[in-house]
Amino acid sequence: MTDQNSQSPIGEGTVVPTSGKVGFVSLGCPKALVDSERILTQLKLDGYDVVNSYGDADVVVVNTCGFIDDAKQESLDAINEAMNENGRVIVTGCMGKGADAELIKSKNPGVLAVTGPQAYEEVMTAVHEWSPKKAEHNPFTDLVPPQGVKLTPRHYSYLKISEGCNHSCTFCIIPDMRGKLVSRPVGDVLEEAKRLVNAGTKELLVISQDTSAYGVDLKYRTGFWDGKPVKTRMLELCQELGKMGVWVRLHYVYPYPHVDEVIPLMAEGKILPYLDIPFQHASPRVLKLMKRPAHAENTLERIRKWREICPELVLRSTFVVGFPGETEEDFQTLLDWLDEAELDRVGCFKYSPVDGAKANDLPDHVPEEIQQERHDRFMEKAQEISTRKLARRVGTRMTVLIDEVDEEGAIGRTVADAPNIDGMVYLNEFFDCQPGDFVEVTIEHSDEYDLWGSPVNA
Repeated sequence: MTDQNSQSPIGEGTVVPTSGKVGFVSLGCPKALVDSERILTQLKLDGYDVVNSYGDADVVVVNTCGFIDDAKQESLDAINEAMNENGRVIVTGCMGKGADAELIKSKNPGVLAVTGPQAYEEVMTAVHEWSPKKAEHNPFTDLVPPQGVKLTPRHYSYLKISEGCNHSCTFCIIPDMRGKLVSRPVGDVLEEAKRLVNAGTKELLVISQDTSAYGVDLKYRTGFWDGKPVKTRMLELCQELGKMGVWVRLHYVYPYPHVDEVIPLMAEGKILPYLDIPFQHASPRVLKLMKRPAHAENTLERIRKWREICPELVLRSTFVVGFPGETEEDFQTLLDWLDEAELDRVGCFKYSPVDGAKANDLPDHVPEEIQQERHDRFMEKAQEISTRKLARRVGTRMTVLIDEVDEEGAIGRTVADAPNIDGMVYLNEFFDCQPGDFVEVTIEHSDEYDLWGSPVNA
């Protein structure tokens, strides 16, 4: 690998390749993944071939993540590798705005273009400039499937319902990178969902920065789909998605009061009894420092009522420990809250400063060694709870959606598990299935995070 300082901008007289081949690197969260899918779909519509090697590509597009320092470094490493291996690189995504964009240009002065998130037209303009569309493109042979180009397996798909966020959490710069909340028209969302289902999707994962706020910017405007009026609001969206005959899983749901309205849909089997809620902490004082929305809600009482309505409800969340000003008493409040809430799936991050975040200016930053110690104690508590809850599933019968079949057998997930972040169900020595199949399983064994079982009719 050459030193990145040896890179130089492409100058006048450079021969622009015209093979119509584009390389693509996608980094970041599911929301960024959807952005990548949209760009890839447009590339195919415009007649480009997407290739998986630097050497074959006229130009390489890198979709970056800029949420935390580790993600930024991964993005910078990917850009540097693409520059060294190919030399013609277009950068887009969350690092493509503000100071991060300038950082990219300073470290890689030869990049062809740097754009922010959701900048689909700017990306395509740059691609057209540096790799003119192949002349032999034929819309009748270079076909794009109705659901567009997907980066996920055929049987599950992310359904992004909005962009941006209206909150001002002190540790987050997402509104600076992705802007204020912009909800997609409900008819467009439902039409996309239907296309995905018709193409074989068995599970729709609803994502946004704040799913509960869907439609707020449009004042819950009434739209139309399938010849009938539908409000641009989370409840009505879930009601319509629940009629499509597939698993519908909700992510990034803030616990506003109106979330209570979707719990009956879960109890009735219309959508999955699963809520991904970013609680982030349990200490009211820390939540106030974080400027978290709905921080004053009595979440434990809400959770109790939800479970009364839908006993099978699965809750997952993420938390931050070591936030500036967090005391041992605050942290103990979090551990006690976890014990009582008994969340099914949790993740934990140590606080780290993010360029531009207001939390950087807060006093009383927690030393790294204390952050690590609290992280370890948190994960020990979470593991203990997860082990206890999964053990209760042994002996029960559950529906499993198969994700893959390898040499040891089938691997899948229950309604309690989202892909890539939650647990798995292992069906050892069972091969009579394929990804996307639903299999009824008797659970026989559990550990801290996963389950093992056998097909009921095997």
